[in-house]
Amino acid sequence: MKTTLVLLTVVALFVLVVACRPGVAADDAKAPGEAVPTAGAPKEIPKVGTKSAVTDAEWKKRLTSEEYYVLRKQGTERAFTGEFWDHKAEGTYTCGGCGAPLFHSTDKFKSGTGWPSFTQPLDSKRIGEHVDRSLLMTRTEVHCDHCGGHLGHVFDDGPAPTGLRYCINSVSLDFVGDAE
Repeated sequence: MKTTLVLLTVVALFVLVVACRPGVAADDAKAPGEAVPTAGAPKEIPKVGTKSAVTDAEWKKRLTSEEYYVLRKQGTERAFTGEFWDHKAEGTYTCGGCGAPLFHSTDKFKSGTGWPSFTQPLDSKRIGEHVDRSLLMTRTEVHCDHCGGHLGHVFDDGPAPTGLRYCINSVSLDFVGDAE
């Protein structure tokens, strides 16, 4: 019993340390020679079912270090720190890597988790899923189907109509307002 309690304590501390480790500051300046961030820049909208041919070296040039960490290395930004966790404007959330439209604000809800949460994607064909067994748990990771960029995870504890909660990293997203 005592061994189990010690093991559970160690696992809980590990999860807490990994989940709360400091990420790269969202406003970190690019080092000399690094590309200017492309977040928010207009991108050609990729067609459903197509795949990006961008290399890892090209992603490193295109993305900030935080975007690269989350989108390409399956990282997670700290809760309540991202640009969109409490964002209320009406419009479309697009992939921060390739610009594919992923979610609409009408499907966004306040989950209390500190990350933007949605009940469903705009088009299920734009979201890929796979089993994620990191951090000593099993979850369903979601990624952009076009560029493979890590978005976050989907859970089955969301509100109606789907019962799903797409818990997405803000840094994995851009936003295009309905008026734009």
